[in-house]
Amino acid sequence: MVDRFVGADPVRRRMRRLSAGERREEALAFLDDFARETGQPAAAAAARRAEVVRALRRTGGYAHTPEELAFGARLAWRNHARCIGRLWWKSLEVRDCRAMETPGQVAAQLFAHMEEAFAGGRIRSCISIFPPARGDALPVTVESPQVLQYAGYLQPDGTTLGDRQNVELTRTAIGLGWTPPERPGAFDLLPLILRDPGGFRHFFPIPEAIVQEVAIRHPAHPDLARLGLRWYAVPCVANMHLTIGGIEYPCAPFNGHYMASEIASRDFADRKRYDLLPRIAEALGFAPSESADPLWRDRALTELNSAVLHSYRAAGVDIVDHHTASEQFMEFVKREQREGRTVSADWAWIVPPQASAACPVFHLGMEDLHAVPNFFASRALDGNRLRVNRRDRRRSEWLQRYDRLKARWRDWRRQRDALLQR
Repeated sequence: MVDRFVGADPVRRRMRRLSAGERREEALAFLDDFARETGQPAAAAAARRAEVVRALRRTGGYAHTPEELAFGARLAWRNHARCIGRLWWKSLEVRDCRAMETPGQVAAQLFAHMEEAFAGGRIRSCISIFPPARGDALPVTVESPQVLQYAGYLQPDGTTLGDRQNVELTRTAIGLGWTPPERPGAFDLLPLILRDPGGFRHFFPIPEAIVQEVAIRHPAHPDLARLGLRWYAVPCVANMHLTIGGIEYPCAPFNGHYMASEIASRDFADRKRYDLLPRIAEALGFAPSESADPLWRDRALTELNSAVLHSYRAAGVDIVDHHTASEQFMEFVKREQREGRTVSADWAWIVPPQASAACPVFHLGMEDLHAVPNFFASRALDGNRLRVNRRDRRRSEWLQRYDRLKARWRDWRRQRDALLQR
């Protein structure tokens, strides 16, 4: 009966399912990392381990101290294999919002988060961490993929006005009572959609005070401005789960700053997004024709990246180009190696979509270690692969074999459970 209810809940369906032993293992490994990297005295570390073990035995969970929460969030960023911007992981500003339990409180904090993160254009990397999941009780969660999202309207002729990936989210917002502008456009901001512990959705219109958008212009091609392109300044990812020491935080929105190719080469150009490259090419003076110029896409994307960089910098908003971001990641790798740590990285996500082979990360061997703490989208996509990383710890050959066998057993068990639930 419980399994059927759990399977029907969209938030709980995304959460990891840890046994008591797995939760204890992740908790103790995290406490070891915290003690080692923060210089916690041995006596205090031992006392904290004993306290957490007792809490896990009694209740199946425990509460992180504010210091552990902040360290865990930064460690999750350092471990996240899909992020190229981890050089600055220590600078992550952590907002402890575990006392906020209503949709109104969560929405108000996220709007304040966006305002603080913008910081006049000097984007600050921030995370707001709301209550964790406790047993069968779930906190308020964010249904919107990002705090700011543009609407997508399906037209009668089958085309889409706006962002194609948000067509369903736009329908949901309208169903909840949101009213689009009288004349819908390609860059209408959707409201923030939250889900309360009872599973009911709530929407909150985005306050104008926090909307910071940049109009896209090219310094040498004025026709590009006539397309009316714009994008928001702060990308705040809102629908990923944060796991720290066996405790899961389903609501932990975080932001960094943009890499230009994310906007130019993906948001504007992807066919599943705005699919504007042919129109942009024409505005830039290129003929979108394979027979006339087989490299028109390359030229258009390069100039579009240039336009995005120029526009953000002219507006005084932090942004980075893909070559600089690649160099920064290489510096991150060097620093981690000096600390004796193996870098976890996913090649398909780290290598920029623009001029890939010209970036040093293209030639870097990478492996996703799926280490905890970390962020994940859902247990089916990536959560089930997360585990304690013992790669950099001195363990005997027999213990290393034991680690591999245990990982295989857990993977098999999760695959079996997933098949039984179908």
